[in-house]
Amino acid sequence: MRILFRCVTFVLNAFVLRHVSQDVVGVMNVRLLLLESTILYLSREAFRRACLSKTTDHNWAQVINLLWLTLPLCQVFSLVFGYIWLYVLTPPSEDITQHYTLGVWSICISCIVEMCCEPVYLVSQAFLFVRLKVVLDTIQIVVRTFIFTPLIVYQPQSAVLAFSAAQVISACVYVIGYYVYFYVYIKRRNEKIALRKKDDDVPRTGKEEMEDDFPFESLTDFLPARIENQVYQRYPPVNYRLANLTWSFFKQGVLKQVLTEGERYIMTLFSVLTFYEQGMYDVVNNLGSLAARFLFRPIEDAAYFYFSQMVRRDSPIQEQNQKHMSESSNVLCQLLRCIASLGLVILVFGQSYSTLLLFLYGGRGLISGPGPTLMRAHCLSVLLLAVNGVTECYSFATMSTRQLDR
Repeated sequence: MRILFRCVTFVLNAFVLRHVSQDVVGVMNVRLLLLESTILYLSREAFRRACLSKTTDHNWAQVINLLWLTLPLCQVFSLVFGYIWLYVLTPPSEDITQHYTLGVWSICISCIVEMCCEPVYLVSQAFLFVRLKVVLDTIQIVVRTFIFTPLIVYQPQSAVLAFSAAQVISACVYVIGYYVYFYVYIKRRNEKIALRKKDDDVPRTGKEEMEDDFPFESLTDFLPARIENQVYQRYPPVNYRLANLTWSFFKQGVLKQVLTEGERYIMTLFSVLTFYEQGMYDVVNNLGSLAARFLFRPIEDAAYFYFSQMVRRDSPIQEQNQKHMSESSNVLCQLLRCIASLGLVILVFGQSYSTLLLFLYGGRGLISGPGPTLMRAHCLSVLLLAVNGVTECYSFATMSTRQLDR
């Protein structure tokens, strides 16, 4: 289903390119989405990586309190970067768009809204609600696309306005979806537990045992709160070990974000390319990273969670479970083989079919310039990024706090 909807949005994006100028594409997909990427990554990525480490050892009340720190952090980053995007960077001319300011603030608002479901999101990841994540990610993309596309068909000159509306509405749908799901899930779970207590002789299934292990009894458990019935000195509001680990990931995350989005920061901060050229670059980059989004990113997310559960952080290898270590090394080896094979296939076929793909996607405007050459070079980077992604997952999932700080 996820691949099907991705294909639908891919076709709709190709349709959009024929109604929106490359300059506007550069404003939306480079300038504004870089703002979103920066705010979201710095606000939540470190918390996600830290709190997904050895989830079986967590005191979830402390974890929830820690995760809610992402909301004020996101608000601070939104104000800081929103100000930079509006008053420090060179804004696009009114000939390109008259809604740039609205676009910046809509990105900031959508990021803050999305951060409201961060505790629920992480719980869903920790307790393996895999289907929920796939469904809600797909719904968010579909809502965003099906709001944006009709609006720009009727008013192409208001593309940034349509983009802003789509961002805010899709973020609201995403957050509401998580809370509605867990409201229904917890309600049904509590009803099942009450029925089982009346008939204790009935053996429990594996699914029922997993439901019994779920530590949340109502939606209010996802809100920050004092940890009652505990000695404060022994059980502080947050887990300091996780907080230190989060700080280590945050320091690494700043550098990683700069390296990951380095070319976009250069284009944005130093205006080395026009918005038209930035739009061309973005189209090529999106096409070239299709494999990364469809295949590599889900594999990397699953691999990070797997390795973080199999290997104990801050423990020397001699004290690790040797069976788990052997299994982890074997999984890492097989993943690298699979990823490298996929990357080589993309590299080989990308050299011959780059021009055709760009023509089918965006018409003659994409093949008249340096687009095909950029596409061929991007196929090589996909191979390198694929291998780097898996090895980075293993490293970040197993390194000690001291190693992360180096």
